[in-house]
Amino acid sequence: MKRIALVTGASRGLGATIARLFADRGYDLVLSARTEPDLERLADELRSSRVTVITRHGDIADPFTRHTLIDAARYLGGLDVLVNNASELGGLAPLTDVDPLKLERLLRVNVIAPLQLTRAALPLLAERAGLVVNISSDAAQGAYAGWGAYGASKAGLDLASRTLAAEVAPALVGVVLVDPGDLRTRMHQEAFPGQDISDRPLPGITLPFWEWLLDQPPAAISGRRFKAQEARQQWLVEA
Repeated sequence: MKRIALVTGASRGLGATIARLFADRGYDLVLSARTEPDLERLADELRSSRVTVITRHGDIADPFTRHTLIDAARYLGGLDVLVNNASELGGLAPLTDVDPLKLERLLRVNVIAPLQLTRAALPLLAERAGLVVNISSDAAQGAYAGWGAYGASKAGLDLASRTLAAEVAPALVGVVLVDPGDLRTRMHQEAFPGQDISDRPLPGITLPFWEWLLDQPPAAISGRRFKAQEARQQWLVEA
């Protein structure tokens, strides 16, 4: 049976790296992002691996966008892995200075959207004992000055994901959190405008982790939080 994965925020950076790995492993793909040209270039590249790639452009906070993604997965035949990678930084500022509308936007994109997409995907995932991967951040635990709004959204996603893992266990669907660590990506550059971030590794440094993760039975790792840049032996330790 052909394996199928859905990756949000897939047009560049970590999302594109994960999508390429899925294609290398023979997965058919549903990819989403807001930036259409970048996403289409990636899709054309991956189709050369002789996998089917369906793209959907739009804001992941929009219910219609999420609906189109689930429809695309259903068209391909189901869903084995959902990677909720799309997120927003929302700018850095002290919590007392954060615009409430910006905070609401962060919560919609970084917490509500992945939970609602997961909810819609559960019937498909349950048919294949699939896996949900929610991308977290060290900001969820670090309490870094200026990062409070983003960190709060990721902390909320952390707790919701652990709770969800317990709730969907009877369906044999796994839910895990992954902190990819500091990476040389556009979002990380947005956090440090005008600064040189060339000392940060490219997203490809996390590939050994993703290779390992995809070989694990989803039910056996469900509820855990992983750090993708840790040594392999640490992934085997209960988070």
